[in-house]
Amino acid sequence: MKLITVLLAEDHMIVREGFRRMLELENDMEVVGEAQDGRQAVALVKKLHPAVVLMDIAMPQLNGLEATRQILKAVPATKVLILSAHSDDAYVNSAVESGAMGFLLKQTSSHVVCEAIREVQKGKTYFSPSISRRRDRLNPQLPDRAGRLNKKAAQLTSREMEVLQLIAEGKANKETAAELGIGMKTVEKHREHLMQKLAIHDTAGLTRYAISAGIIESSVQLTIV
Repeated sequence: MKLITVLLAEDHMIVREGFRRMLELENDMEVVGEAQDGRQAVALVKKLHPAVVLMDIAMPQLNGLEATRQILKAVPATKVLILSAHSDDAYVNSAVESGAMGFLLKQTSSHVVCEAIREVQKGKTYFSPSISRRRDRLNPQLPDRAGRLNKKAAQLTSREMEVLQLIAEGKANKETAAELGIGMKTVEKHREHLMQKLAIHDTAGLTRYAISAGIIESSVQLTIV
């Protein structure tokens, strides 16, 4: 029997260990790698080509949504299943827009997580039951607010999304440049483009946008009022 290879992408070690132990009990699954941030997840997928990535949204350096886009561009055969503590429409729709095959709440039972992995590995979509019911009621059109957020986010390049996350995490231009391996002037240009494309003119506004679009969680940045 061919095993379903799974990569775990989650920044909290104790949560990763819990998922690893859970999946090791399944006779048709194998955890082939673990990543603690989105950038590491992208690198490991390129190296290991797992069948499924169990991906947290809110991770440092590179969030799960942008990591998903980069993974699917580099290794289209890999399927991504998003995990989140939040079920807001903006989060779910952003995950779908990024190319994820499913969305699970972190409080989901182990049985449902394993079922979801098997389904997305087959190329089928899978949502936590409460999210699925809500999407069915919506038929499943994007809510107006979430739709506007997704439309704006779709205008951003991968690099702009990375810069946006680091800005929202409170990184200065110098720190962002060092993190991404680019020049200060390039960072400033990306920041300028972000403000133009999103019609936002200050750092606080960019941070609020990143939270609303599910790029970071509200707990990540506490210094912006």
